[in-house]
Amino acid sequence: MLKASIIIAFYNNVTSLKMILTALNNQYENNFEVVIADDGSAEENVTQVEALSRDYNFDIHHVWHEDKGFRKNKILNKAIMAASNEYLIFIDGDCIPQDQFVVDHLTHAEKNVCLNGRRADLSPKVSDIIRQENTPHPNNLFKSHMLAILADYALSRGKNIEKGLRITWLPLSKFLNRKDKGLVGCNFSAHKEDILKINGFDERYEAPGIGEDSDIEFRLRQADIQINNIFFMANQIHLYHKELPRSEFNVSLFRQVQEQQQYFTPYGITKG
Repeated sequence: MLKASIIIAFYNNVTSLKMILTALNNQYENNFEVVIADDGSAEENVTQVEALSRDYNFDIHHVWHEDKGFRKNKILNKAIMAASNEYLIFIDGDCIPQDQFVVDHLTHAEKNVCLNGRRADLSPKVSDIIRQENTPHPNNLFKSHMLAILADYALSRGKNIEKGLRITWLPLSKFLNRKDKGLVGCNFSAHKEDILKINGFDERYEAPGIGEDSDIEFRLRQADIQINNIFFMANQIHLYHKELPRSEFNVSLFRQVQEQQQYFTPYGITKG
């Protein structure tokens, strides 16, 4: 049976991390472990994270490095090497997986294929409601908060809300996934050997955007690894926060990568 290592990009947000782990625990079928890729959280939060391992059914590995600014790609590479299983699922620490999330990724997994998922972006209001709830969360926060989500969406709050719906009827699913779309770093998966083939993430990107998705997508395609959409499956909800500023350096660096057309980065898991 194919097993996954779910790599969660994390930085200080313990509240959301607990929601993610609870959501995963509700769908655990002895088919995954969790690796927390911690980009330098403060000591008090590290203590909380390390105490979580006894609260869930799956194994949790916590990989941490010192806070020296945004070094998400570097800690993701460390998490890849700490992963025990042959299949990797990448999510962000503010994206809560809904029921069937893991099953959808594992069911559609193929060699030489990277699966490209999406998320429903909740409004600030609904995000705050969810964060403030003290009761155990159901398997599917999207369904349980549907009325509030739709009410806010009608007022142009929140976006990509339709991506919270799970659609498995094959003809409709094929139609909805027919277009070639860019990879998002918060919801994608691939065999570990395919990620190692391109030497993981390029650690020169030290700002949000491009490095953890567009760059990876480009180099996977260069390595003849296909990108397949699984929109309206493997659902996530994204809790609102202000967007981090984007870097012109990242844009310039990505142009260089595209010009070189090499899938293996010398600035990844292995150096030189």
